Amino acid sequence: MEKRIAVLPGDGIGPEVMSQAVRVLQKVAECYKHQFNLCYADVGGIAFEKIGEHFPAETKNICEKADAVLFGSVGGPLNEAHLPKWKDCEKNSILSLRKNFQFNANFRPAFVYPQLVELCPLKKEIIGDGIDILTVRELVGDIYFGEHSTTNSGNLRSAKDVAEYNEEQIAAVAHAGFQAAQKRRKKLTSIDKANVLDTSKLWRTVVTEVSANYSDVTLEHMLVDNAAMQLIINPTQFDVLLAPNLFGDILSDASAALPGSLGLMPSASLNAKGFGLYEPAGGSAPDIAGKNVANPLAQILCVAMMLRYSFAMNEEASAIESAVRTALEAGYVTHDIFVNGKKLVGTEEMTDAILENLTA
Repeated sequence: MEKRIAVLPGDGIGPEVMSQAVRVLQKVAECYKHQFNLCYADVGGIAFEKIGEHFPAETKNICEKADAVLFGSVGGPLNEAHLPKWKDCEKNSILSLRKNFQFNANFRPAFVYPQLVELCPLKKEIIGDGIDILTVRELVGDIYFGEHSTTNSGNLRSAKDVAEYNEEQIAAVAHAGFQAAQKRRKKLTSIDKANVLDTSKLWRTVVTEVSANYSDVTLEHMLVDNAAMQLIINPTQFDVLLAPNLFGDILSDASAALPGSLGLMPSASLNAKGFGLYEPAGGSAPDIAGKNVANPLAQILCVAMMLRYSFAMNEEASAIESAVRTALEAGYVTHDIFVNGKKLVGTEEMTDAILENLTA
């Protein structure tokens, strides 16, 4: 199979972890006889430095011609955030990408590796046989995109933010969630606040209607406050969490704490046509850039997600995930996931360990 991939390394540790992810992608191409045509483009601070824009038209054009986008990280040091190179860098790059391609569903997996269970903040009896959660978050509706206003009448300041959804927005992300559940353990928990909010009442109604198309998936509804509690006291009950934009933002960040490091957290954003952008959940970490200490696993796992969700290459995706687990079982870890008794290695060496175990 032949696929065209836009590769946007970005800033900070982005280029070095991206180069390791590309090594893994090339090994997959070799093992499974695929051809991946990689089209590199600048985004973020590096793009601004060259032409004065965070998301250049050329980069947009390369992405539009691709079958998927593999994204690194953007942004610079916090003490330089006021400088033109970095001001609104993330907003102008990643948010522009999301808007341009109308990504409506964000996928955030949270997997606690048995080899790194010490890093999970929960007790071992709560972790049990393991935590493996996928949060599917709606991206184009809800309170973030409604009316926002602040007023001052006399001495009284007031503010208003409007949450709004229509049934088409809800149905689109619901289909994405159910289809993801079909590829996993076939259980979907839909999150809302239907005991109070009209948007949640509509959410629950539409999700229930969509569920009729997926008889093999078990659906349950859960109020968001209970879901937040259950993530802490009984996370193993969850398979796929389907959530509106605001609730999904909060719950996916909460679940991101469970594996023990953002260096283990890939993510994907998909639109209704199945086109996807794949990026690590962590930031550009400029303080460790160029030191061969960054964890490449999130970026490598982004490759696995791209193969699975954009290209339907499930066997190839599983091969990468298996190679990552085998490397961790052998004790290889980077600084962010180091615990006593493990083999501390650098960015390149961690990838070497994965490549040794990556076979068809």
